[in-house]
Amino acid sequence: MKPRVLIVEDEPAIADTIQYALETDGFQTARLTAGRPVLSYLSRQKVDLVILDIGLPDINGLEICKSIRAAHAIPIIFLTARSDEIDRVVGLEIGADDYVTKPFSPRELSARVRAVLRRTLEGRPVSPASTSAFVVDEDRQQIRYFNKKLELSRYEFRLLKTFIERPGQVFTRDQLMENAWDEPEASMDRTVDAHIKNLRAKLRALHPDANPIVTHRGTGYSLKEDL
Repeated sequence: MKPRVLIVEDEPAIADTIQYALETDGFQTARLTAGRPVLSYLSRQKVDLVILDIGLPDINGLEICKSIRAAHAIPIIFLTARSDEIDRVVGLEIGADDYVTKPFSPRELSARVRAVLRRTLEGRPVSPASTSAFVVDEDRQQIRYFNKKLELSRYEFRLLKTFIERPGQVFTRDQLMENAWDEPEASMDRTVDAHIKNLRAKLRALHPDANPIVTHRGTGYSLKEDL
């Protein structure tokens, strides 16, 4: 079954280019020209990845991303004319898996889609958690925390899984980028910090008193061993 990509882009020429590139590369595609119908569409149709323009006519793509993240763990790639680093960090912090700035190469975008989906579509056995608080299901790309399902982005899943597999070990930001990102050389230290902040918020929402991720100033992060 070909992976299905939802393109949310209001400029027909850009959407046509993306659709042609992806379908030539073996993907199925669907298109929406506005943000508000996205959640309704995702509730009806199976989608493996969303390409989401930030500058939509009806609602900001960042807001749509937040809404998707509240209900789904579908990978999201932002598409935008903005190139400012702050915009990139905000997008990644709220749950995007990658960020492509216009103008872009259709081949590059297709390669990024394939990279983000690479591990998503691989069947993997359930991996037992290293701590009693967490259960990792790699086949479904899910993690349960105190028996409650966490809604995680692709990189959040990989980061948390890295911690769970080696509780107590202190990971540098470079090590975390190497373990979690498809193209670690293109990532930034602030990107790791943004994802850690997002992870902590999701963990705190389910269990306010645990605070399992520890900051080691000047070094990196670790997961508590006594959970």
